[in-house]
Amino acid sequence: MMNIKQFFSLLCGLFILSNNVFAQNNFQHNVLSPVEEEAGWQLLFDGQSTSGWHLYNEGNIKSAWTVRNGELVCDPIIEKVERGDLVSDQVFSNYDFSFEWKISEAGNSGVFINVQESPEFPTAWTTGPEYQLLDNANVPKEYLESGKFSAGCVYSLSPLLNEVQPKPAGEWNTSRILQQNGVITFWLNGVETGHEDMKTERWKQLIAGSKLGNFPSFGKAIQGKIAFQDWSKGVALRNIKIKEIK
Repeated sequence: MMNIKQFFSLLCGLFILSNNVFAQNNFQHNVLSPVEEEAGWQLLFDGQSTSGWHLYNEGNIKSAWTVRNGELVCDPIIEKVERGDLVSDQVFSNYDFSFEWKISEAGNSGVFINVQESPEFPTAWTTGPEYQLLDNANVPKEYLESGKFSAGCVYSLSPLLNEVQPKPAGEWNTSRILQQNGVITFWLNGVETGHEDMKTERWKQLIAGSKLGNFPSFGKAIQGKIAFQDWSKGVALRNIKIKEIK
């Protein structure tokens, strides 16, 4: 039989648990804290619209990208709309960029940086390096063997620096991209996953040794737009923010 001390311990535990659940359910997404505002962070997604973004090489037209429940969503089944990558209106060079993402089962998407938007470049990935978004657990194992296609990697160019797995499909991951004078660093859920200097001979060799070497302008620019990839299985993002480094 439970004594009074045990009873009050149980009550305290339930109170703490309920407070934690309440805090999680009431956490505000897509907003900056006073500390972040003071530090110079900028929201790139307001949780209500696609303001600040447009379809690559198409402008502000109706597309598969929409906003639902405070999430920027690429709908894989919507019809009678244009499909394509969503690209920022702004150009960025040196910055600290962070975002949260979740993906469907066996989903495959990406975030491109230093994108050069022009009719001569048919897609965002022909100019800008990609941060891979992937449901590792539900893709063929052989696809992951090289480490160059796993979630968080510098897609198809260099394997993960440190082993890390994304959250299961449908759960939120946290990612970060830092770029300073052409040096890029990637993180997935707090683990550093990629680091490359885009001004080096090594970078040129990595590109030449991949299919991306077929595109002469790929990986040359160290500033450009940010783009989210439209892929067949859908992806969602939130808390998209950036701090430019002067």
